[in-house]
Amino acid sequence: MKRALVTGGNSPIGTAICRELISVGFHVIVHGYQHQEVSNDITRQLIETGGSAEAICCDLTNPETTELTMNTLLERGPIQVIVHNAGIFHDAPMAGMSPQQWHSVIDVSLNGFFHVTQPLLLPMIRTRWGRIIAISSLSGMIGHRGQTNYSAAKSGLHGAVRSLATEVASRGITVNVVAPGLIHSPATENAFTVEQIESMVPMKRAGQPEEVASVVGFLASEQASYLSGQIIGVNGAMA
Repeated sequence: MKRALVTGGNSPIGTAICRELISVGFHVIVHGYQHQEVSNDITRQLIETGGSAEAICCDLTNPETTELTMNTLLERGPIQVIVHNAGIFHDAPMAGMSPQQWHSVIDVSLNGFFHVTQPLLLPMIRTRWGRIIAISSLSGMIGHRGQTNYSAAKSGLHGAVRSLATEVASRGITVNVVAPGLIHSPATENAFTVEQIESMVPMKRAGQPEEVASVVGFLASEQASYLSGQIIGVNGAMA
């Protein structure tokens, strides 16, 4: 059974991705750093539905501890699917943004992608099959006010994915980005009214986490073997 690692697997989108990958036969490693009890609960639910899963905890901004965690996972064999979904927000106009707000967002989304993927890459290459999927955002494609840090982090992922895709293309490994737009979650419920969503999104609704997860599931499949280096928006025609 191939193993799939989902960073930020305890978020609404991350949980949906874990469930999708379980449904198509992967053993899923649910990563979380904060709220470890949520990761454990999600893992328990996945197992109760007949899936194969485990939870791990590490700070992706710390290269040493992340490498140690990845090497521990590798003791049982290669990880052949990486879904880097972890990310945080610290929104502020750039004129009032602190260095901590800037660096913390980039550390999780962009540096975290390197810290997780780099130790797992050579073992994946040796199997001559792999799927690397970075979860970005519409903000990384078009930019949003108050999110220069978040947009920079996600746009950086786009460049990293496109370059990495060329490096591993001959080894049966694909590398892609999924960039969600406005997706239903407790955060969007608190931030936007129904009327605001209808005015912002041409499809007149927020997307569901499962709609993002289904795209990830396809990218992780055999059927997506010729699709690499792409940025796929899931945004209700917002861009």
